[in-house]
Amino acid sequence: MKGIVLIVVGLLTPACTRAQSRSPQATAELKNANGKVVGNAGFREDANGVRIVVQVKAVTPGRHGVHIHAAGKCDPPGFTSAGGHFNPAGKKHGLKSPEGPHAGDLPNIEVGADGNGRLEHVTKLITLGSGATSLFDADGSALVLHANPDDEQTDPTGDAGGRIGCGLINKAAQASGSAPHESPTSGGY
Repeated sequence: MKGIVLIVVGLLTPACTRAQSRSPQATAELKNANGKVVGNAGFREDANGVRIVVQVKAVTPGRHGVHIHAAGKCDPPGFTSAGGHFNPAGKKHGLKSPEGPHAGDLPNIEVGADGNGRLEHVTKLITLGSGATSLFDADGSALVLHANPDDEQTDPTGDAGGRIGCGLINKAAQASGSAPHESPTSGGY
């Protein structure tokens, strides 16, 4: 019986690897106002939605708002060129809002005393493909890290404070064999 199970697993593994390598992917490198890299993000789309993994380093400890913004621009120092939150459906802000959320609303990231933090979230409100909810519209999109936590309900920004990090969201090369659990900072997602 073990031989049969091993044969089946052996036959499925290459197919799973091929499917993962064809999943739409994207990356973002978050920089602060001084141009220093303070984090990375990986995006992978599959049947469950878009899985987003954000990792930050050398950031003030505590909770910080994280949002996808509507324009693929990150002009320092304030990163206001990224525009407002990505919101193609015209919803109100906040994951807890009965009239929301914006497609770009993400949970807060918790940063530890060492300045490192990680956020993993899956959403069906965006796509890495084409269409109205695509992050790759005419002006692209950006991932923004805020100074304060998002209260997840106050429109239009959740009182998340200033923008302390910004990264353009770019389509990623389709690397064969990338596993969905890899860290975006390790070169894969």
